[in-house]
Amino acid sequence: MTEPAGPAAATLSFGPFTVTPHERLVTRDGVVLPMGAKSFDTLIALMSRPNEVVSKWDLMGLVWPGMSVEETNLRFHIAALRKALGDGKDGARYITTLSGRGYCFVAPISQAGVQPEPRRSRRAELPPVKLPNRLQRMVGRAAAVAAVSDTLVTFRFVTIVGPGGVGKTAVALAIAHDLLATFAEAAHFVDLAALSDPDLVITSLLLMLGLPAQTDDPMPALLAHLHDKRMLLVLDNCEHVMATAAPLAAEIFQAAPQVHILATSREALRVEGEQVYRLAPLGVPPEDSELTAADAGTYPALELFLERAKASGAQIALDDSNAAIAASICRKLDGMALAIELAAGRVEAYGLEQTATLLDERLNLLWQGQRTAPPRQKTLQATLDWSYGLLSEIERLVLRRLAAFAGHFTIDAALEVVPDEKVDRALLFDAIDSLVAKSMVAPRPIGAMMRYRLLDTTRAYLLAIEDDGSALAARHATYYGRWLQQAGTKWATVPSADERAIHFSALHNVRAALDWCFGPTGDVGIGIVLAAAAAPIFLAMSLLTECRRWSERALAAIDPPSRGSTEEMHLQAALGLTLMFTRGGSEAARGALTRALAIAETLGDAPNQLQLLGRMHIFHERIGQFVAALGYAQQSLVVAEALGDPASLALAQSLLGVSLHLGGEHRDALKMLEAAWRGPGTGRISTVYGFDHRNRAGISLARELWLQGRPAQARQLAQQTVAEAGQMDHPITLCIALIWAVSIDLWTGDFAAADDNIDRFIAHAASRSMGPYLAAGRGVKGELAIRRGDAESGVATIGRCLQELHESGYELLTTTFNIALVHGHLALGQIERSAQLIDDAIRLVERSGDHLYMPELLRMKGKVLLSRPQPNIEEAERHIREALELSRRTGAKAWELRAAIDLAQLLADQQRGKDAKPLLRSALEGFAHGSETADIRAATALLKKL
Repeated sequence: MTEPAGPAAATLSFGPFTVTPHERLVTRDGVVLPMGAKSFDTLIALMSRPNEVVSKWDLMGLVWPGMSVEETNLRFHIAALRKALGDGKDGARYITTLSGRGYCFVAPISQAGVQPEPRRSRRAELPPVKLPNRLQRMVGRAAAVAAVSDTLVTFRFVTIVGPGGVGKTAVALAIAHDLLATFAEAAHFVDLAALSDPDLVITSLLLMLGLPAQTDDPMPALLAHLHDKRMLLVLDNCEHVMATAAPLAAEIFQAAPQVHILATSREALRVEGEQVYRLAPLGVPPEDSELTAADAGTYPALELFLERAKASGAQIALDDSNAAIAASICRKLDGMALAIELAAGRVEAYGLEQTATLLDERLNLLWQGQRTAPPRQKTLQATLDWSYGLLSEIERLVLRRLAAFAGHFTIDAALEVVPDEKVDRALLFDAIDSLVAKSMVAPRPIGAMMRYRLLDTTRAYLLAIEDDGSALAARHATYYGRWLQQAGTKWATVPSADERAIHFSALHNVRAALDWCFGPTGDVGIGIVLAAAAAPIFLAMSLLTECRRWSERALAAIDPPSRGSTEEMHLQAALGLTLMFTRGGSEAARGALTRALAIAETLGDAPNQLQLLGRMHIFHERIGQFVAALGYAQQSLVVAEALGDPASLALAQSLLGVSLHLGGEHRDALKMLEAAWRGPGTGRISTVYGFDHRNRAGISLARELWLQGRPAQARQLAQQTVAEAGQMDHPITLCIALIWAVSIDLWTGDFAAADDNIDRFIAHAASRSMGPYLAAGRGVKGELAIRRGDAESGVATIGRCLQELHESGYELLTTTFNIALVHGHLALGQIERSAQLIDDAIRLVERSGDHLYMPELLRMKGKVLLSRPQPNIEEAERHIREALELSRRTGAKAWELRAAIDLAQLLADQQRGKDAKPLLRSALEGFAHGSETADIRAATALLKKL
């Protein structure tokens, strides 16, 4: 490369570096830096055009003259050069990348042999740097500092915009300190917050620059002074003097081409040349009940909170037990840096939990901050007073009314709730536009729609100012009741959590409206309608306790003349389902579901009648009345055929298929479940009452496939249904898929998979307080213990869990646990107890109708008889053969194989091995090719032995 002419040919210096072009050397404090030839050429090319953007094409032409090279070569040498110079470390900035444009050398360069201006004359021309100290450490803002710095160097004029307390000034100061060297120490900070008169803005700037401020029109003198100066000018807190600050910044930008302006404001200046950077709040941890300390600690808001709490003297160590509490504090404060610092200062006095409680009860706007903080940032109250005071009367009125919304709201919601005789729709649009611009209302796109929200701190402040009356609250509650009714039918068919988020974003508003409706000044009539419309969304989110609470309150408020309404039907249906999942098969649950079904029949509401027949079917299954459950399933098919749509038929086929499966009618069950899983309309058979019948059909079909000799297909389908249930983010559906998948794991003999699935099941059941499910999960743990040889522990665990399940009326798994107990007592040598249990279990199945397990019970009866001190071989063989015949008759190949193994072993023990071999071969022939289970391995091993 040919060395550039002019100044670059001499010895040059920048920062701690000296560059000698003719020797091709770069030294740092006298030590030579190792640098490749092309990296050195790149440095010289950039230094030859300081503070100018050099396009990548020009730069490649200078470094590789006459050659065609790839852009990756240039990026490689730029990266190597930055690494050698330590660019970006400890605030050092030498080379800036301008996306899509090129590169710029931004450090000031001095040339050996050229005398710098005398220090005295420079001081006379430019006063020394005047910047407040930067924060010793700033959390979570490195990306913002880098982005604004690059934009500021390139475009010269940037405004950092954001709500009060978000950290705009701290970021601006960090940028100014980082760029000091770039502007040869000429950086000046003008704090406009203390000014009450906009006319004093220019005066303050003149005084900062050391210029006289007595003239009637100081602007020409100011612009003449700045015309040829290179400096950074920071204008902090422009919002309340916008009328003066905005045109002043615009004129300086035009008249002084080497002055760079960095402004902070709660709204953009909206003048020529301005680049706006919206500073977002610090990232907060999500609402996650399983949040760990390791995950939580990666969020800047929580990092700042812990750092400031410790600095205030609090002894706090983040761990998995308190991570969720600390995260909730940061979420409550919306990631706002000032609010987090103020709350962190209270932890030393109140402790973490009490600080969170105080914030939940009432955002404490009067907590004091640092003594050295500006008056407007001493408390949250002062910060919000400052922002509120800058608004017009109409903006204040609209903002107060928007405080009726808890969480996000749409412009459609605002148009329905806010307007009255004082605020028409046009004024509302203008006010929201202005409030968004002034960072008082935060916009956020969710899906294809824009939503808005007030920060929790702002909303708490507004609610404390003035109550806008019951009329506003009634409009708010009425709107969300109507919105839920219109949108509610969609929730049944929305498959994923991400897609449901659009609907669920209104949940906070629904809760706030319900609180008002059933409060001392509310309207219970609106509340009843709202609670009925809200029930599906609570169920869809598995918020069972909350759904039960509002359903009970609304039902208690219905007066006698309003009984039998659609609202009562929905409320009774929701109450019955939530009671069933949280308290088991109680009479209260049965009564609520029965009442809901009766109302649907009276109203002639066939679609809801079908849904409620589904609920009754599930309820009776859970309480162990399988014959009654089958009756409801058969009735549902009649209603579905009358309705005639594919989704209704698929729902009824799912119900009937599950009942036939549990009843041991395997061939009919397989046909019905396949129709429900794969037939027309199966993609839309989830119910509005929070239960997914397609998934239930799929997991039942997987069990049926296993029983009918297709274990590989069964495992694959089970995994698919569990995965689909997980994607729905719906704990009830996922729990049902998991508990049935565990049965396949246990039947197959894959105890590791069973362990994983049951642990996941227990975690999700616990997250929604589903007591019967928790007991069932612990019972499966007991069965696993027995299978692994720890019979004593397993029997004790299942015994306790069966007692809990009996007390809650949950009998769906009683037979499976009874079979496990028989295994356990046999392993412990407690033969008589096993005999009593197996006889009781057989009688229970004959009475209740879950004949699915009858072959297994008959087989186990045979094993018990063979285990007696004086085995009854003839009676044992009779029971095992009965199990074998029943399995063959109903098509349960898996049960047939188990019975065949036991019978073959019995025959072999009696020296009748020639009869045992064809028995085993016949049982194995019905399995799909390549099938692999513990039973198949046992049968194969026994065949070889025979």
